[in-house]
Amino acid sequence: MRDLFLALRPSHWIKNLFILLPLVFGKKLFVSPENLHVILAFLIFSMAASSGYLLNDIIDYPLDKKHRLKRLRPIISGKVSIKNAFITACALAILSLLFSFLLNIYFGWLIVAYFLLNLIYTKMLKDLVIIDIFCIGAFFLLRIMSGSVVAGVVLSHWIIFMTVFLALFLGFNKRRQELAIFDEKLFAHRNVLSKYNTYFIDQMISIVTSSIVIFYMLYTVDSRTIKEFGNNHLLLGVPFVYYGIFRYLYLVHKENKGDDPTNVLLSDIPMQINLILWLAVCICVIYGAF
Repeated sequence: MRDLFLALRPSHWIKNLFILLPLVFGKKLFVSPENLHVILAFLIFSMAASSGYLLNDIIDYPLDKKHRLKRLRPIISGKVSIKNAFITACALAILSLLFSFLLNIYFGWLIVAYFLLNLIYTKMLKDLVIIDIFCIGAFFLLRIMSGSVVAGVVLSHWIIFMTVFLALFLGFNKRRQELAIFDEKLFAHRNVLSKYNTYFIDQMISIVTSSIVIFYMLYTVDSRTIKEFGNNHLLLGVPFVYYGIFRYLYLVHKENKGDDPTNVLLSDIPMQINLILWLAVCICVIYGAF
C-alpha cells in the first residue's frame, strides 16, 4: 500500500494548489461555501492527476525503464504491479469524474478535458517540439479554470496569462535540466529532447521570464484590479516575484536542479519563505490589511 501510495505521486499534488488562486484573488478565501467547494475541487483534481500519473507510468513503462530516475518509481521497478496500478487508476478516474460533476458541471467537463489532454499528450504531443511545453501550460490553465468555475470567480486575464507563462517557464527549465544532466543518453527515453538544445531553450526562458513579470505588473496596475481592491498595493509583491524567478534560475544553473519543479519547491527553504511572504502580502492587500 505504501508503494502504491507513492505511485500516486502525492508530492506532485502541490501543482493543484493553483486551483486556490481564484479563491484568493477573487476575495472569497473566507467566504463559505465557496472556500469549501474549492478545497474539494483541489482534492478531486488530485485524484484525477494521480490517475493520470498511474496511466502515464503504465504507457511509458518500456521507455521509463531506461531512465536513471524514473526506473526507480514503484510501477517501473516492479514494486507495484501493472494490474493493480491500472485498477487503481480506473477507480480514481471514475471517482474524480463522478465527484467533479456532482460539485460543478463545468468543473466536471474540465476534468474530462484534463483526462483527454493527458492521454493525447502521453501518446503523441509529448514528442512534438515546443508543443510539449505548451501542453504543460494547458494543464496549469485547466487547474486555474477549475478553481475559477468552482469559486464563481471571473479571473483577470493578466493572472491567467501569468499562470500559463509560469508553467512554460517551469517546462522549459525542466527540458534544459534534462539536457544538461542526461544529454544524448536520454534521447532514447524522450525523443523530443533531440530537437532541443540549451541555447534555444535559454532564449525561450528569457522571453517567458520577462513575460511573467510584465503580466504580473500589468495585473497590479490594471484599472479593474485597482477598483476591486481599492489600491495598487499589489505592486509590493513584485520583488517577491522577481526573487522567485531569480532563485529558480540560480538553482537550475548553479545547483543543477530544475528537472522536477515540485522537488525544487519542496526542498528549497528560501523559495518556500519567498512564496509565503508573497502570499502574505497578497492576502493583506486583497483583504484590506493595508
